[in-house]
Amino acid sequence: DRLSVTLAVGQRLVSRAGDLWRWDGFTVRAAAPAPAAVRLEQRNRLVALTAPLETCEAGFNIAEQHLAEAQTTAAAATQAERDARAAQRQAEAAVAQAQREHNELTRAQAAAASRLQTLSDRAETLEGELTDVTGRLSTAAEEISGLDNLAEQRDQAIAAREALHQANQQLRAAQSAHDQWRQQADARRDRLAVIATERQSWDQRQAGAAAQTGELRQRQAAETAELEQLSARPEAIAAERAKVLDALATASAKREAAAHALAAAETNLNLADKALRSDEAALAEAREHRVRVEASVNQCEQTVAGVRDRIAERLECRPDQVFALTDASDPEKLAPLDAAERRLERLLRERDNMGPVNLRAEQEADELDEQIVTMQSERADLVAAIGRLRQGIASLNKEARQRLTESFTAVNQHFQELFVKLFGGGRAHLAFTESEDPLDAGLEIFASPPGKALQALSLLSGGEQALTAIALIFAVFQTNPAPICVLDEVDAPLDDANVHRFCSLLDEMAAVGRTRFLLITHHRMTMARMDRLYGVTMPERGISQLVSVDLHSAEELRKTA
Repeated sequence: DRLSVTLAVGQRLVSRAGDLWRWDGFTVRAAAPAPAAVRLEQRNRLVALTAPLETCEAGFNIAEQHLAEAQTTAAAATQAERDARAAQRQAEAAVAQAQREHNELTRAQAAAASRLQTLSDRAETLEGELTDVTGRLSTAAEEISGLDNLAEQRDQAIAAREALHQANQQLRAAQSAHDQWRQQADARRDRLAVIATERQSWDQRQAGAAAQTGELRQRQAAETAELEQLSARPEAIAAERAKVLDALATASAKREAAAHALAAAETNLNLADKALRSDEAALAEAREHRVRVEASVNQCEQTVAGVRDRIAERLECRPDQVFALTDASDPEKLAPLDAAERRLERLLRERDNMGPVNLRAEQEADELDEQIVTMQSERADLVAAIGRLRQGIASLNKEARQRLTESFTAVNQHFQELFVKLFGGGRAHLAFTESEDPLDAGLEIFASPPGKALQALSLLSGGEQALTAIALIFAVFQTNPAPICVLDEVDAPLDDANVHRFCSLLDEMAAVGRTRFLLITHHRMTMARMDRLYGVTMPERGISQLVSVDLHSAEELRKTA
């Protein structure tokens, strides 16, 4: 302890017993336990206390699971008992209902049998009376045959015939009643058979209900026994739970004591670590200050060496001989340092602005003269080329104006003729606008349908604009024909009369020229005037098929047929 205060930076003292003193104040006694060993001992103790705690928690969880399972089983048994009792009540109600229906059917069967017996007796009586009447009728006939007086016999015969007629009527009525009663007896018999079948069914259902009731009673007895067995289980589980809770409370107390001891040890350790970190921070700060001071000293030495080298390079003398080179006699009367530095910078800029000495100035001048001569000759060539180009442009413009004027005249003439054909009269023409030069002018269409004044195309109706545009397109085709012309829905805004004129003009154009016209249309009149039709059909969903029809061939086949 006495020598530790005299230690220099980086020195340590170690005793033979193992004690350690460091120059920064850190001390370790040989008998003191190491922090790592203390921490390891605490961790081992915590692990030793955690194992019984985990075992107790596992046993407690198992006991809780057993308790939950027992409670679930008891609830299921209670619910099953309730369901069995409800099913038993329903079965008893069904049996009572079946018994009532059986009694009613028995009474109905007895009534039907009694009525059937009555009807049978009535039928036998009617059959006896019929036999008696038949015998009496035969006797009367015999008596009539033995009588001599015909009138009396006739009267007797008439009376007997009336009696026979009445007997026949009574017989037919009795026969009808007999048939009716027999039908009712057959219906009663069928009903009795149905009742017997239903009675047998109800007997079977009663037997099944009785069997089910016995089974439910057995299940109820089994559930009751199991419930009695399980009724004692919660007490055992409660006892086990109490034991587990006692063990858990003991382990928790031990754990809390160990946790408090561990917290106190960790607090002391944190305090020691904080003190160590503060001392190490102070040491690091002192070292950084020392390094900064050493770096500043080195920088100053380098600066002095640089100044010495600059003096030796520029002034070719030592630093102590610099004042001798100045004009000043007194060092204290020298100009301030900032003023001297500004003057030095100004002189350096003036020297730099003068630039270096160019030794190739004459050679560069000769090269520039040669470049000027070459550029002058190239300029003369460019001027000549510009003149020739302007002359060519003027010639092209002249030829373009001539061709454009000729084409315009031809298209305008064809347009006027076709407009009259399409509209059945009227007049129209093309005109240049906005400039006298055809190359810079715009084009305007003026049309006058029959009965209207001459006006611009934009002032006409939709159908008139469409016909005028068709006339202009066909006029261009007459002036400069093309092999194929595609027209898409040009007849959509036209009425039937205009469509007829359009188709007639199209036939004329196709017959005179070599242009093939392809029309996309939905108008029936236009399709009827075409040579061939192409369409797309969908025989199946998602599958398209192209269909074509040659109308000329179809007409020839129709004529031959």
